[in-house]
Parts: sequence; C-alpha cells; structure tokens
Amino acid sequence: MVTISLPSDQRARFRTCLRRAGRREIGGILMGEQVAPDHFRIVDFSIDETTGTDAHFVRSPDHHAQALEGFFRRTGSDFRRFNYLGEWHSHPSFPVRPSQEDMMSMQSLVNCERDIDFSALVIVRLGWFSRLEAAAFMFVRHRPSSHVTLTR
Repeated sequence: MVTISLPSDQRARFRTCLRRAGRREIGGILMGEQVAPDHFRIVDFSIDETTGTDAHFVRSPDHHAQALEGFFRRTGSDFRRFNYLGEWHSHPSFPVRPSQEDMMSMQSLVNCERDIDFSALVIVRLGWFSRLEAAAFMFVRHRPSSHVTLTR
C-alpha cells in the first residue's frame, strides 16, 4: 500500500493558493521525496493559477517543466530520492474524487507518455472554515488506479 505524506507547510501553501483561486480550478505537478519503500512525502509543488476555469483545469507543460528543473537543482539531482511524484488540481465545486476525464488523463500519462511508470494524483479543495480536504490516487502503468493513504 502506497502512502503519501502531505506536511503542514505544504497544506498551508495549498490553502493559500486555493483561497486566491476562489471558484476556479488550479493545479500543477507534485515533487516528492521517497522516505521509505512505497512511502513518499510531498516537498514542493508547482502551481498554474491562470489556465483553470470553474470546472476544468489543464496544466501548461512548459511552466511546470521549469519548476521541476529548479527542484532537481535544489535537491542535487538525487533522482532516486527526490523526483516527480505526480499531478494535483483543485475541485472547488466538486468532491475530491477524480472525474472520468481525470482518470483517462492520468492513465494516458502513465501508459503512453515518456518514461513515467507511475504518477500520483492529489485532488484538493477548501471545506468549511478553510479546512483543506485532500485525497490521493495512484496510477501505475497497465494497472488499475488505486486510492492512496494520505497522511500528515
């Protein structure tokens, strides 16, 4: 079973970004650290605050590629420990479950593109009193998606 830790500093960043975006969907890529077998920690994420609408988000690859390159520089290009972990986006008006389009997009990412064998998808939104609601899912090449344990 895969576990992803979402530390309090990253939770706070998500809340800030979500408040700024309001009812618009936003998103980006997740950058993580492997802390144990099948256990990852989100250490950074990129954000594209310009391309989302009230019910749809598609990330801009160029913006996020620059964020990933910067992350690799900061972590000494230690790819076995620090690497791309996946994608994230918000569902301000919907539950934190992947839509059919989300599922198809993530399966396509791991089955068709480059050398990505697996990718996490984290969906976030602000609940009552600005409480962060989040859920994580794992997509692995040629396997069905699965829910991931998301911890602090």
